[in-house]
Amino acid sequence: MIYAKCYLLVWEKMDRLTKEQRHRNMSSIRSKNTSIEVLLCRELRQKGYGYRKNYKDLPGKPDIVLTKYKIAVFCDSEFFHGKNWIDLRERLLKGSNPSFWISKIEKNMERDERNNSELRHMGWIVVRFWGEDIKKNIESCINEIENAILERKTERIVE
Repeated sequence: MIYAKCYLLVWEKMDRLTKEQRHRNMSSIRSKNTSIEVLLCRELRQKGYGYRKNYKDLPGKPDIVLTKYKIAVFCDSEFFHGKNWIDLRERLLKGSNPSFWISKIEKNMERDERNNSELRHMGWIVVRFWGEDIKKNIESCINEIENAILERKTERIVE
């Protein structure tokens, strides 16, 4: 029992938020129309590209799909999709309910790889961005999408 109390104290010191604040934070996380998705969509629209959002007919329901070019774009949050997984895993081991979070994020990463593979097998170009990359350097993200579009256009010319 003493160990449990010490463990709880360590967790409380590690987390900057109260239990109520953390609950409010986690419950407000959305899967559609996230800030990073909206930001990327706005830039694509300004560049004149048409797209579909949360396209249900494809594996993984990509956040943005340019159907004309068969390009699927995913906007991934760093936490839920395991960016810097080794470091994140170590932090999770020190936190509350580590087995749940480690299992959840590992399953997300496996599902991401499976979806990428299925989409590529179907002839789609898959582009994935981390949320921070979209926020900090939107132009390079747009450039990557435009490079994929150019790749598709050159494929069509060759055929």
